[in-house]
Amino acid sequence: MYFAALLARTEDGWEASDTELDDVETLSDLADLAREASPDEDTVLVLIEQEESWFGVVRVDGEDDPRIYVSDAAAARRSAYGELLLTDELLGREPGADDGPDLDSLDLDGTEDGESEDAEEEEEGAAADAVPHSPVGDSEILEDLGIGEKELRALDADDALGTIAEALGASEVLETVR
Repeated sequence: MYFAALLARTEDGWEASDTELDDVETLSDLADLAREASPDEDTVLVLIEQEESWFGVVRVDGEDDPRIYVSDAAAARRSAYGELLLTDELLGREPGADDGPDLDSLDLDGTEDGESEDAEEEEEGAAADAVPHSPVGDSEILEDLGIGEKELRALDADDALGTIAEALGASEVLETVR
């Protein structure tokens, strides 16, 4: 079960709205959706969670590039919404690097005779491309809003968004869209 909401900071406090991410295909699309929630270019937080598995926070401040934090990259990698957040840059990879084998270079004619000579190299490369079972991204994303790095990293996926909203003074508005 997924939950996604936008929290937009306004002059009157935080405003929350639930959001559908089905039409969002890229991080840019997600940032544009967040910007639409705040016509005054105030801070907007996109809060995403997969029940008891992982949570993510995307922060958009005006036209600045979005800042991202994901609590468990490996768990998020298995999720369509998590895939949006796990950019090459966030994972410390070279942009445009392949996630899998080059299908054009594979011998798929059925005449393979066991492991190829490159099997060890491929396994080592796959290990280097593995996604960690740990937080990735900007762990200071909420620092100026009262949630430090230690507090953010200590949050459990099952109650993280509620804890974040409570620290921001936005728990009531978030609960109205849950």
